[in-house]
Amino acid sequence: MQKHALVFAALLGLSLSCAAVDVNQATEAELDGIKGLGPATTERILRERQKAPFQDWADLIRRVGGVGKGSAARLSAAGLTVNNSPFQREDMASTMRTAPTQDAR
Repeated sequence: MQKHALVFAALLGLSLSCAAVDVNQATEAELDGIKGLGPATTERILRERQKAPFQDWADLIRRVGGVGKGSAARLSAAGLTVNNSPFQREDMASTMRTAPTQDAR
């Protein structure tokens, strides 16, 4: 019986460690628990989140220094979400605002 309880506890712990953590709802400790997020980035996230919730991954990348497309993909793989959505590299082209180009005639 104790073996079953230990196995259950181990599986429960594993499932909780893989659970998604939403950047708009997470505590400081939950953000620090995401592999790839250190105290400095967590602090920048919390500071920006106080101003306004993050709308999407593009908004997070725009507002939090040190978070780019590559780190967003790694953080998402580690369980971080924005509004319960994982990072999708394909979505970045349509959501990232780019400066208008000027015709060089």
